[in-house]
Amino acid sequence: MTDFRRLSETMFASPQITPADVAAAKELGITLIVNNRPDGESGDQPAGAEIEAAAREAGIAYVTIPVTAAGFSQPQVEAMREALAANDGPVLGFCRSGTRSTLLWSLAQASMGAEPDEVATAAAEAGYDVSPVRPAMEMLATQSRE
Repeated sequence: MTDFRRLSETMFASPQITPADVAAAKELGITLIVNNRPDGESGDQPAGAEIEAAAREAGIAYVTIPVTAAGFSQPQVEAMREALAANDGPVLGFCRSGTRSTLLWSLAQASMGAEPDEVATAAAEAGYDVSPVRPAMEMLATQSRE
């Protein structure tokens, strides 16, 4: 069962998806799936390669930007920003619960100059709390304006 949550007009976050969920993503018009969950994190998660194969078969681009318990790094934020900028259409990010995908999206948005309050509100409306990365969002937003 899918639990795609809209963060913006062009971004959705989701808990772990399966290859079967790719069809629902295609119906939503998703043009890029971003996997933020490292393979092997849990014994019950499908392999990223299986989801990637289903995405490519459906004509959906796929990229992996794994986020571990170690947290977020600048290269991950840059990779997410680049993936979003290079894509033309809605994006679905997923991880175990959707939280890491939402936090990484929030950081990427801030790094592109989005207002942290607006990003936080959008995430909250989708059921996610960005407070763990809020200071970094503020810093990135400020840097993007300099």
